[in-house]
Amino acid sequence: MLEIGFIRENREVLQQTADKKGIPLSIADLLAQDERRRRLLVDVERLRHERNRLSEKIGELMKQGKPIEAEEAKKQVKEINGSLGSLEISLTTVDKTYRDWMLLVPNFVSSDTPNGASDADNVEIRRVGEVPRFDFSPLNHVELGERLGILDIPRGVKIAGSRHYVLKGTGYHLHRAVQQLAMDVLELKGFTPVEVPTIVRGETLLNTGFFPTGEDQTFALAEEDKYLVGTSEASLVSYFGNEVVEMNGPIRLAAATSCFRKEIGSSGRDVQGLYRVHQFAKVEQVVLCENDPALSEQLLQEMTQNAEEILRMLELPCRVVAVCIGDMSQKTYKQYDIETWMPSRQSYGETHSASNLLDFQARRANIRYRDPNGKLQYCHTLNNTAIATPRILIPLLENHQKEDGSVYVPKALRPYLNGVEEIRSV
Repeated sequence: MLEIGFIRENREVLQQTADKKGIPLSIADLLAQDERRRRLLVDVERLRHERNRLSEKIGELMKQGKPIEAEEAKKQVKEINGSLGSLEISLTTVDKTYRDWMLLVPNFVSSDTPNGASDADNVEIRRVGEVPRFDFSPLNHVELGERLGILDIPRGVKIAGSRHYVLKGTGYHLHRAVQQLAMDVLELKGFTPVEVPTIVRGETLLNTGFFPTGEDQTFALAEEDKYLVGTSEASLVSYFGNEVVEMNGPIRLAAATSCFRKEIGSSGRDVQGLYRVHQFAKVEQVVLCENDPALSEQLLQEMTQNAEEILRMLELPCRVVAVCIGDMSQKTYKQYDIETWMPSRQSYGETHSASNLLDFQARRANIRYRDPNGKLQYCHTLNNTAIATPRILIPLLENHQKEDGSVYVPKALRPYLNGVEEIRSV
């Protein structure tokens, strides 16, 4: 959330940002509503002050034995109460609209964020690893998973409907192994592992910037103000909500949780197999740091490198792209995506995202710290996907497949799979 003064000073830039991020908001209407709200506040406070003055005067007049004057003052109080009641109703209505619109104001974006409307306009920064060349006709991950007996999509659909799946045997162990590998890597880098709720209150998602713009992607619990999270970021950030934290250096947290998304709007090849599913697991990195743009930029680079390191350990080719403004969420100031090569798509597919939010999220969640001068400041917050599965199983199976239908297991994963070096059909 941005301050109204900042919005007023940067109205044109923020309107352009809202338009490019696809957020239906008029900054001019918001500022006009703020003017109405402030005028009403002045009128309400003026009438309240006058009512209080007259109420005190009535008491004095009664003590002085002046009942006629006291009755006249009472009539004035009654008239003020009538006007005040009407103004307070108007103020409540105007204030609600103002606050609803304030929650739609997007974060501004970094000067090096590419311009563009969709992921097609993201800009490649670097490539890591070599794309495999097969001297046989490679299978896609669904064919491989079914032949190896580790993936069963039809029964997942039978149980829960479209975009569900079942992982079994080595598929299950692979799913768990990549998560534990990621958590172990992050813990060695100073991240504190945390188990957090995946069912949260609506306030939690509102305060972390996932609502109101992302509500259509979120599964709600019927007749309760509770929702299934699409990422543990919401829970990890809210862990410090409405607190003044000790900031003796960046606070690094990591969680491995189940996550849930409706995936409304996705279509085509994205809905085939394991690419876009309703239930998945994700290891998330969240960092809180001082209100210092240079520091949060450095941490964004570090978190992106953490994810790259995990992909190198999985021996997977990938590329890093700078995300354009039209492909960003409301809350994001700067973002990198990591895309991993997926042979069945003959292209790179997104597997990781890293975002710097500056203090936008901390303002909404009210997370502060005291600077060296003792002044309260809002933290900067950052997040990054360390691994998301089963999506990562797509490149893991497809890139490491062999002509005989078996799949090579990267050395870094073998300790988590009882030393298994390749996956073969049972």
